[in-house]
Amino acid sequence: MRRIRKDDQVEVIAGKDAGKTGRVVKVFPERSRVLVEGVNYVKKHERISAPRGGAQEGGIIETEAPVHLSNVQPICPSCGESTRVGYVYETEGDRRSKVRSCKRCDGTF
Repeated sequence: MRRIRKDDQVEVIAGKDAGKTGRVVKVFPERSRVLVEGVNYVKKHERISAPRGGAQEGGIIETEAPVHLSNVQPICPSCGESTRVGYVYETEGDRRSKVRSCKRCDGTF
């Protein structure tokens, strides 16, 4: 089970964008990185290309780059603060499931 998943609200805790918050767009577990919406913009030099559908402009384009997992912290939906993640087991009848929980308020998400 992963501590940070797609569509989680996270806060950047280290780096040039420390203090900013955003939604996780994509998770790269093999590289231990996440792509956060509105965070870590980098300038990329694009060459002019001519795909079948139409020409694409070249130049300097600003795009979002992935951030390392250790530099982001999830925001708890119940208390609204960035927090560490713990796990609790919930039982429903004869089924038992592992659920992420907030270390501050013990709420689950």
